[in-house]
Amino acid sequence: MNESPACHVVDAAWYRDEVAIRSVRRQVFVEEQGIPESLEWDGRDADCWHVLAFAGPDEVVATGRLQSDGRIGRMAVLREWRGRGVGSALLDRLQRCAQDRGLRQVYVHAQLEVAGFYSRAGFQAVGQPFTAAAIPHIEMTKLLGAG
Repeated sequence: MNESPACHVVDAAWYRDEVAIRSVRRQVFVEEQGIPESLEWDGRDADCWHVLAFAGPDEVVATGRLQSDGRIGRMAVLREWRGRGVGSALLDRLQRCAQDRGLRQVYVHAQLEVAGFYSRAGFQAVGQPFTAAAIPHIEMTKLLGAG
């Protein structure tokens, strides 16, 4: 379990935690950012490792996932919880999850608006910006340390 001043992060599983994961992602990506449901639900969730951030015992405030190829994605923090260390706690846990599975590198397709967040976490931009779901993105990678 990873701690931030505002929350605690736990490993999740799609089969068990789908309702909570969908709730956060729907609020952030579909309702707030206007991403079509057909793009948000890409059919990959059952094959990913997920994490959830809780504020208190039952209040889910964020989620993220890791694909088997090292892609960290679907990082979603409810608006009122941003800027409080929740995203960093999620990202730390997902990177440890990748290391636990023997991955030596992780990557993200970061929305340009939050690329600085990933840069501060040690990710480096690769290539040129691109558009996905009508939002500018950039691929960023990070080598994972030993241990």
